[in-house]
Amino acid sequence: MSMQPLTSATPLPAGVLSPGFDRQRLKPGIVHLGFGAFHRAHQAVYTDLALAEEFGDWGIIGVSLRSRQAVEDLRRQDHLFTVTARDASGPQMRLVGCVIGGISAADERDALLARLESPDIRIVTLTVTEKAYGLDPVTGGLDLTHPAIAADLAHPQAPIGAIGFLVEGLARRRAAGLAPYTVLCCDNLPTNGRVVRRLVLEMATRRDPALADWIAAEGAFPSTMIDRIVPAATAETLSRAAELLGAEDRLALDTEPFLQWVIEDRFACGRPAWEKAGALFVETVEPYEKMKLRLLNGAHSMLAYLGQVKGLPFVRDVMAVPEHAARVRRHMAAAARTLDPVPGIDLEAYQAELITRFSNPTIAHKTKQIAMDGSQKMPQRIFAATVDALAQGDHALEFAEATAFWIAYIRTTDLLEDPRADELRAAARLSAETGSPDAFFALPGLFPEALVQNAAWRARVAEALKAI
Repeated sequence: MSMQPLTSATPLPAGVLSPGFDRQRLKPGIVHLGFGAFHRAHQAVYTDLALAEEFGDWGIIGVSLRSRQAVEDLRRQDHLFTVTARDASGPQMRLVGCVIGGISAADERDALLARLESPDIRIVTLTVTEKAYGLDPVTGGLDLTHPAIAADLAHPQAPIGAIGFLVEGLARRRAAGLAPYTVLCCDNLPTNGRVVRRLVLEMATRRDPALADWIAAEGAFPSTMIDRIVPAATAETLSRAAELLGAEDRLALDTEPFLQWVIEDRFACGRPAWEKAGALFVETVEPYEKMKLRLLNGAHSMLAYLGQVKGLPFVRDVMAVPEHAARVRRHMAAAARTLDPVPGIDLEAYQAELITRFSNPTIAHKTKQIAMDGSQKMPQRIFAATVDALAQGDHALEFAEATAFWIAYIRTTDLLEDPRADELRAAARLSAETGSPDAFFALPGLFPEALVQNAAWRARVAEALKAI
């Protein structure tokens, strides 16, 4: 007999944490673009906790830009789902209740635009992954060859991409005499708020310079730093959740107990009391962001490519090999030397905590998942740190090794998921023929010029690649 789906009528077993507010009173205040695993385990959890402490009209409308299934599952479950934090002490399941609507943008464009135009919506948050923004890595502006960017410039009132929806929504609000919503990017882009602001303003300028001037004057694009390890859900994830819950939750997630959110406190028209859920509001997020990108994300990328090359499917498998764990520690130590002091953070303790988190035996975080889209991740996670290390007189050997593992992965994988996959495969073929990684250094906009011109460091990458 099949199990009944999770709904608002499902009795919660003892020990399952429930929303600490009345969902029936909750009204929408946030639209979230990119209704995936990370949002559900991070911003949605923070919002649930904040609403329990200080109630307000901050219900979330979850938007999937591509997948219809997630929205169908959300509606089937009365917009409820569970998030289970796991470590050696056991599981702690939480029922999340702050999401009160779902939209599939591919089928319901008008419904999404109506929400963006509504005065009820005061914040639009995003977790759409780096490649979805249509960022040109050379200019830092719009990539005019990106399919969504090209389509949204050609047909601005019928957007399909994240930037296009943001601009059309803001244009409609301006025409209606409404204040702009705050755009809150939660993706791993350096100074993500400034990046998204530039892209929005550029698209708006191409459409109507007066619209761009209004957004620049009235809008808000705070930068954020987000942190929580959230593996993609598997059949095992869903099975464990059903066993704990006694109902079928197609959106169930496993995650780690740790979560962190650092936000610049600049909002156009209010925000939830996320600080009461543990978020840190700061004047500038850059020191925290750089710390996380270089220590967590950089080490994650390095060990993911190492794991893929060595046939180790999960992060915990890599960390279980003493030689590999030692390499991760060396990489973190090298990255830490490129950082300025971070207010309120003990960098040595932070690194030790990361090692513990990576080693969590209950979290099945696939190295293949982390290895995706390397051309979008390596510049800020590895290459920027390399430039700083070399400027300090460091040999940057650890970053050369990380780069070599990435190249080795590209040369050996059968399934390369990357927006520049064709270019990378061509470079890999040439690299295999010549025995040199120089074909990768020749790819436009990938490596900083300081690395392209540094023959000694390129030689270290070549040596590390031969050793692998």
